Amino acid sequence: MAMEIERKYLIKEIPGKMPWQQDPIVLPSVLRQGYLHNSDSTVVRVRIADDTGFLTIKSGISHILRREFEYKIPLTDAVEMLALCPTPPIEKRRYHIEHMGFTWEIDVFSGVNEGLVVAEIELNAPDQHFEKPPWLGREVTHDPRYYNSNLVLHPFCNW
Repeated sequence: MAMEIERKYLIKEIPGKMPWQQDPIVLPSVLRQGYLHNSDSTVVRVRIADDTGFLTIKSGISHILRREFEYKIPLTDAVEMLALCPTPPIEKRRYHIEHMGFTWEIDVFSGVNEGLVVAEIELNAPDQHFEKPPWLGREVTHDPRYYNSNLVLHPFCNW
């Protein structure tokens, strides 16, 4: 069984002034994702990352720990599945930033979630130690409003 151990943070700095946005070598992936099934216990997500499709099933154990099964699928299937989602897809740019031996995923949301910037780190254990980058803000791991599966239902622009 695949497990995802993840912590999520807001960003302190103003978007556009961050190192990953000024470095021409750091190119983001463009993501569109929708939810075929979205409940408190399980989500089924379809994602297009640049030109690759993925189908993902997540089942929560805690705010930090979830079962995760992710599979590549043909792009044409992903496009058709996105059209089946009952809500519009989430749109964001994802940057991968290395800091002190860890890879951070920085999601810069657009559309109805414009203005939201979230940093995520995947760990090997819930209590694993890591050095926090200077641009890291408040932890929101335990705040379900910041789950992508909730942002699709309650967009950031409505908060």
